Amino acid sequence: MAGVDARIVLVGLPTIAVQLHSGVAELLWITQAYLLAETVGLLFIGRTADLFGRVKIYNYGFVIFTVGSALAAASFNSFELISSRMVQGLGSAMMISNAAAILTDATPRGELGKILGLNSIAFRAGTITGLTLSGVILSIADWRALFYINIPIGIFGTVWAHYRLKETAVKDTYRGMDWIGFILFSSGLALVLLAITYLSFGLTGYSLGLPMLGVGLVLTLFFVYYELRGKMSSRPLLDMSLFRIKEFAGGSLVMMINALAWSGVMIMVSLYLQIALNKTPLQTGLALLALDSTLIFSAPLSGRLSDRYGSRIFVMSGIAISSLSFLIFGLFVTPSSNSLPVILIGLAVLGVGSGMWVSPNISSIMGSVPANRRGIASAFRMTMGNVGDTLSFGVAILLMTIVIPYGALNSLIGSYSTPGAILMDKTQFVHGFQLVALVFAVVNATAIWPASFAKKKLAPEISPADKRKTAISD
Repeated sequence: MAGVDARIVLVGLPTIAVQLHSGVAELLWITQAYLLAETVGLLFIGRTADLFGRVKIYNYGFVIFTVGSALAAASFNSFELISSRMVQGLGSAMMISNAAAILTDATPRGELGKILGLNSIAFRAGTITGLTLSGVILSIADWRALFYINIPIGIFGTVWAHYRLKETAVKDTYRGMDWIGFILFSSGLALVLLAITYLSFGLTGYSLGLPMLGVGLVLTLFFVYYELRGKMSSRPLLDMSLFRIKEFAGGSLVMMINALAWSGVMIMVSLYLQIALNKTPLQTGLALLALDSTLIFSAPLSGRLSDRYGSRIFVMSGIAISSLSFLIFGLFVTPSSNSLPVILIGLAVLGVGSGMWVSPNISSIMGSVPANRRGIASAFRMTMGNVGDTLSFGVAILLMTIVIPYGALNSLIGSYSTPGAILMDKTQFVHGFQLVALVFAVVNATAIWPASFAKKKLAPEISPADKRKTAISD
């Protein structure tokens, strides 16, 4: 559910822009608000889960996410929708930061890749399916239905999780909470992400964006210095010793770099199909099935094989294949409808690459950290991915405005379904999309190096599930 809502608005952005009279700035905030709230909350929630129990926080996440969905569906202007998306993002952080940690605690090591592969399929399939589902929903209902669908699912998930999930984790209660570290981290990260958003608006955003960026970077650097000095060594927000584990450090960096490239390209693909090729939201959603189908095939296969052969080869190969798909978009798309097969081929290749690396990378990260630090480790890897996601939208718009003026881009998105969209602006938009895809292909390829830090093969370990089996047999 959290995965679906991270992407479900992307295909619907032009429709929301028309109906709520929103410009590019508001549309960015509708996507950014969700990711910003999710990102800032992840480490705090991960630390809280280590203290009070992962299942309890996971259950509360369902409740808050469902409330946020109801508020989003009831919104009548951009500000209300943006605020509701922040509530959704907080609930999402409570769920996704704990899901992998709960599974890792309960799974024997020899099956970890397979189980995390299924979990990654659930989340990634949610993010991808959200793109397709958005188009289907918008073909038969108002954009508010994009959020209404979460309410019954959220109610069911809340009840199910309450009665079915049991706490198996080792709580880290002796450490307490690093409030100073949390304030430094959340303030610094929020300001950096807000600054990127403002800078994406062009020259008009520089007066606010540049000072925010400077202050945010200073706070973030001071947070790192503060934690490294060990002043809160008994209860750190982020255990810096985790970065001595190369699988953890490398895998987290892979997630951030790929998210930076993947998210920006995907929103541009969605806009390209609707603006340049005049596809409806339904046609756009159906086209994205090319990505869904190959990802769902490759993800479980790579998860099972990584248990046998190790994660490294799958993570490196998956990142390389994903970079190839971005090159296909950047080199071969045109304003002509003849480019639709190119888009479909690129999406299919991207699905194979994404499915190949995600679950082995998660398995390598989560299998490398101590059991009582998996809550914060899981939250941090998701934070890294979210930082990449949030930066991606702003960077994509910045790159687009090198080719097409911000005002023309704003007009294109607001009038995509009418003859008012100017052909010259559409041509400029396509050139901007090509630039975004090529730049992000290079960015994504740099993740091959940290991908080489992934485990060759997981070593045996006695998990909580194995311990229970042993106790029963004794």
